[in-house]
Amino acid sequence: MALFRSFFTFCTNPMKQYLDLLRQVLENGEKKQDRTGTGTLSLFGLQAKYDLRQGFPLITTKKVLFDGILRELLWFLKGATNINDGLKQYTPIWNAWANPEGELGPIYGYQWRKWPKYREDPESGAMRKEYVDQIQIALDTIKKNPDSRRIIVSAWNVSDLDKMALPPCHAFFQFYVANGRLDMQMYQRSADMALGVPFNIASYALLLIMFARECRLTPGILTHTLGDAHIYLNHLEGVKAQLERSPHALPRLEIADKPFFDLAYEDFKVHDYVHDAFIKFPVAV
Repeated sequence: MALFRSFFTFCTNPMKQYLDLLRQVLENGEKKQDRTGTGTLSLFGLQAKYDLRQGFPLITTKKVLFDGILRELLWFLKGATNINDGLKQYTPIWNAWANPEGELGPIYGYQWRKWPKYREDPESGAMRKEYVDQIQIALDTIKKNPDSRRIIVSAWNVSDLDKMALPPCHAFFQFYVANGRLDMQMYQRSADMALGVPFNIASYALLLIMFARECRLTPGILTHTLGDAHIYLNHLEGVKAQLERSPHALPRLEIADKPFFDLAYEDFKVHDYVHDAFIKFPVAV
């Protein structure tokens, strides 16, 4: 059995890459147990590249709920960690992991916008807690020092992992500026190929476009690097059905020309999204 440790190619339709990776895991994945007890087929170390100049990479071989992706990303960008703070009423994405009060601990949004930092007070000598806004720093660096190789945002804060309802699956991302184009690479330690990855691709493509617009650059290539890429055993039939379908032309994303942190749900529109029927994949909690 061949083991595919690295796989990427530019395709006429970028979504064919996703389907090819899905097929590789289905056909060559090694059977493994997992935290949820569901069981998976798994490969380690895959990669795909999505050129956003070819269209918005929203999976077309099944219906993907863009509204939920957008709501979640805007919620992250607020630094929110409680589903009652503008998320629960719109999408159940995080409901299964929240405590009875809706709290999830210091997950993505907290780390992106309020990474804790301790500084010694020069007068008292006491340690004072401060916060690092990684999103603002990344925006400022792209504008002022675009050749920097340190434009990285991380959600993987080792000291906070035990306080999180779910440690980050998409752990960190890095920006790259060249010839007026903004690229991004995202590393995902754990990749649920059937259910989660279509959301992750669209979410980070959306984030890349938002950054590019704010920095007056052209959205370029999203490189998606996956650690443990897996298909849950109770997703196999749905995956086989999806692989019998052919991708449609990619939709187009329209965003209002507003400052980055002023963008709201109503400022995003997806046009010409042609897709096949929804496939229900159960969530492994």
